[in-house]
Amino acid sequence: MTSTPPPAPVPSYDQPAAGAKTNVFAIVSIITVWFGAIFGLIFGYVALSQIKRTGEGGRGLALASVIIAWIAIGLGIIATVIAFIVIGIAASNGQISTN
Repeated sequence: MTSTPPPAPVPSYDQPAAGAKTNVFAIVSIITVWFGAIFGLIFGYVALSQIKRTGEGGRGLALASVIIAWIAIGLGIIATVIAFIVIGIAASNGQISTN
């Protein structure tokens, strides 16, 4: 009789262990990024720093809030530049009174 080899081990995907605590700043950052990108950015970086030091869960939340915040800040800067260009063009064409 031939014996069957044992099954291969299941690969690990570096997920936090069951019951691992999620960093509070990571949760706060993903919530606040929708109300103020600057606050989400600050809390996200604080969370990433704490997670690196303590090994808590929530790295994905913190990283997502940092990415969303930088995108929002970039879009805000682009919108501001476009608004100044449009206002400048309108003022030079006489459509806006500069008195």
